[in-house]
Amino acid sequence: MKKCMETPAVTIRQAESSVEFHTGEYGFPQLLEHGLCEGEVDAIQVAPGYQAIVYAGERFTGDSKVITGGSALETFRLKRASAFPFGSIRVITPVIPEPEVRDREAIRQAVETWWPESLAGKEKRIAWWREASFGCFIHWGVYSLSGGRWKGEPSKGYAEHLMRARKISLEEYRREFIEKFNPESFDAEAWVQLIKAAGMKYVVITAKHHDGFAMYPSEAYPFDIRLTPFARDPLMELRDACRRHGLAFGLYYSHAFDWEHPDAPGNDWEYTNPGGDLKLYEGPGKLWFSEHPELLPRVADYYVDRKAIPQIVELIRKYGPDLLWFDTPHKLPLSENLRILRAIRQTDDRVVVNGRLANGFGYGSFADYVNTADRALDIFPCPGDWETIPTTNESYGYSADDHSHKPASVFIRLLAKSAARGGNVLMNLGPMGDGRIDERDIPILRSLGNWLDANGESIYGAGRTPLPVQGWGESTRKGGMLYLHVFNWPEDGSLVLGGLRSHIRKAWLLADPERKPLQTTRLNACDWQIDVSVQAPDPVNSVVAVEVDGEPEVNPARLIGRTEATVLKAFDAEVSQGIGYGDGKKDNDYIRDWSSIHQLVKWRVRLEHRGMFKLVMAYGSRGAVCLGSYAIALGDQRIEGRIVPSSTGERLLAEHELGITSGEHDLMIMPVRIDGDELMRLYSVTLIPLAGWEDGGNKFVEIDATDLGN
Repeated sequence: MKKCMETPAVTIRQAESSVEFHTGEYGFPQLLEHGLCEGEVDAIQVAPGYQAIVYAGERFTGDSKVITGGSALETFRLKRASAFPFGSIRVITPVIPEPEVRDREAIRQAVETWWPESLAGKEKRIAWWREASFGCFIHWGVYSLSGGRWKGEPSKGYAEHLMRARKISLEEYRREFIEKFNPESFDAEAWVQLIKAAGMKYVVITAKHHDGFAMYPSEAYPFDIRLTPFARDPLMELRDACRRHGLAFGLYYSHAFDWEHPDAPGNDWEYTNPGGDLKLYEGPGKLWFSEHPELLPRVADYYVDRKAIPQIVELIRKYGPDLLWFDTPHKLPLSENLRILRAIRQTDDRVVVNGRLANGFGYGSFADYVNTADRALDIFPCPGDWETIPTTNESYGYSADDHSHKPASVFIRLLAKSAARGGNVLMNLGPMGDGRIDERDIPILRSLGNWLDANGESIYGAGRTPLPVQGWGESTRKGGMLYLHVFNWPEDGSLVLGGLRSHIRKAWLLADPERKPLQTTRLNACDWQIDVSVQAPDPVNSVVAVEVDGEPEVNPARLIGRTEATVLKAFDAEVSQGIGYGDGKKDNDYIRDWSSIHQLVKWRVRLEHRGMFKLVMAYGSRGAVCLGSYAIALGDQRIEGRIVPSSTGERLLAEHELGITSGEHDLMIMPVRIDGDELMRLYSVTLIPLAGWEDGGNKFVEIDATDLGN
């Protein structure tokens, strides 16, 4: 038995002897030198103020366990351990602050030191991204070989999550994916030509996804592309092709979720690690780093400091990316995410950083823009700069069995919807394991390119529309130009533009190279009629360009259709504080967390003539979770109803009738009583005209003395 005069940090008892360790790292040879023998360990005693991190592997690899000071651990075994219960050990003196103190202190340090300078550089940094508007996301890695299949069977969920979904060991992953990855059909030039022809202005590719494998030669942490038969650097080839064709180049890096590294969050099938599906260290409503802060030193010191930050800095210096794209920030505490962001800013303050890196504690995001949920096709209100990330089917990585590819029309309209609300679209492709673009994606790309060739002016660099929502589609703005994206072309050739007070100088079809003027007629102080052809120029989205005098002036109230139904979406409503939103995926375009009788939902609407309407409210009740009664108020009218329970989660409809007088009104929905966790999940309210409009009596006319008309 080796002895030392100092008080030992760790004492390991084995049979009749004990071995003492001080702070340091001890591989298997050092353990033997200190006197440990192969066989069971009776107990590990850790002195107060210290931690022991024991690993199954000889060089700090494999499963591991953290033993905090002041405790003793009886006989235990790690996953996949050999005859000896562990193969290496680290002894440290950790700093473990209280979770909330830790994050608030990290915010204070950021705000008082480097963050103001980073914020000051944002406008210059993000200018190209705002102008680009449309980018290409690429999820491509060794997992692409399988097409989402494991041992011949399709796997559920995202194809790039195969390792996690099927609990594949690192050894199997090396053998079945890494050692077989040889994409001989990969052609960066062909990729970029196709992407550019589709009208995309920037590219973001996975440099390291959740599997922890670097798709480039990494000296910082050499678990990388050099372990495959593919003796090339695909990231450098793609970057150079982007530069040749004038596209911005970005890199995705999974900074918080890593299934390879023994100290990182996420892998709980091969390691006893936090942040995984088994929730080994998560408490009720708490994440692992709040429930078990003693685990953070291991993650911070040996994963963040020795893999994540070094690789991110390496990527910046090696490839000079215009954008870095991060994911799953909830797997790490804000303090660690801020350390990563600071390292980025110290390395290159020019690079744009997306919103999935650092946010919380009253700060919406410390990054340059925010992201919506994955695959969202409806957009909940997003202030500032934001980006949505749809994919052509329902998987980001290549999936041979997912045939749910959407038509190009979905993305053409999403481009308009996103630009109208101030955001970008980063549309995902999942190339095949041999390097080819999936043939099912190519027609989508070509259709997008054709539409943008004619109408790109209405998307690139376009800002939020000042106009209210229009029944026929969306609108975008660039300076004194408004672009009307008409999804529902008027059958009579008369397009009503609601809410525009400004004078129209000229209107024309954007796809018309001759820009022949369309006749415009002012209907009243804030509505116009534009005479267009009876036949829509484009079956998906016909764009009418409108040039106005000066800064566009508008009436924000929604114009209610005179003969057609008007759909008031929950995402377009004004809501009380505390009410939240669904993520915008299919059937998730609702408002939620409606839990107080003092909260209400409101739309400002406007009618030129009074009329009778059927009001159809679409909502979900989620069984016994949503129960209660509600009131709908408009002017001096009030209608009450009850929520109908539903165990299936299907969308329910409540119908009422009401008369609406001319003028402007607030259409409000409010709780009368809430008997469950929340009132309901509201999707929309549709107003359907019932009786003929009354042209006499209470006609609403607004005088605008400043407009000279046509």
